[in-house]
Amino acid sequence: MHPGRCLVMKAVAFMVCLAVVISCPAPTESFEAARERMVSLQIEARGVKDRRVLSAMRAVPRHRFVPSEEQKLAYEDHPLAIGYGQTISQPYIVAVMTELARPRPGDRALEVGTGSGYQAAILSRVVKEVYSIEILEPLGSEAARRLKDLGYANVQVRVGDGYLGWPAAAPFDIILVTAAPEEVPPPLLAQLRPGGRMVIPLGPVHDVQSLQVIEKDGKGGIRSRDVFPVQFVPLTRPR
Repeated sequence: MHPGRCLVMKAVAFMVCLAVVISCPAPTESFEAARERMVSLQIEARGVKDRRVLSAMRAVPRHRFVPSEEQKLAYEDHPLAIGYGQTISQPYIVAVMTELARPRPGDRALEVGTGSGYQAAILSRVVKEVYSIEILEPLGSEAARRLKDLGYANVQVRVGDGYLGWPAAAPFDIILVTAAPEEVPPPLLAQLRPGGRMVIPLGPVHDVQSLQVIEKDGKGGIRSRDVFPVQFVPLTRPR
């Protein structure tokens, strides 16, 4: 997922800290057991209910999407460094954003910010096709290889300007943005199918933002709602 990989802010800070304390795997715990603990204590316990999303979180090996030196921490309740100054999001945020998008088996999804490929892998389990854009070439190339090696055949990755979306593959039923612009990028809104859902953090650079769900109705009308405060890094563009 793209830089940003946010932390839930003050409203849930205590809950986050508590989950970290109770969910740290024992030294001899297997990755599978740690992943189950992650889903049960960090995600289900906080109210994520979509059974397909929970199943995806249980199935995707998060430790394969972080550097080897970080694998022992892969299932803990916080972001992790993935190189190039970027991070992979806290597992709870990945699950919440996926659930908020209300994925359906036949959907086509766009992800802005591939990062290590973890969010794309989660989406691949709950929709038909995933298109993911990463602005950093090394991350995008590594993620594409990783997803292919792990068998996520319904994910396409390209390196480019996520602000502009992926016009050739549009329209999309779902768009997930994992870095924060100050306003919704018009190209992304144009590429959202009528009836589609976008989940995006919006707000000023280096400040608290609002995680928002934006929906386009059958006539092209737009409505949005705030979910909770978050903090992502800004959505960057080529210079």
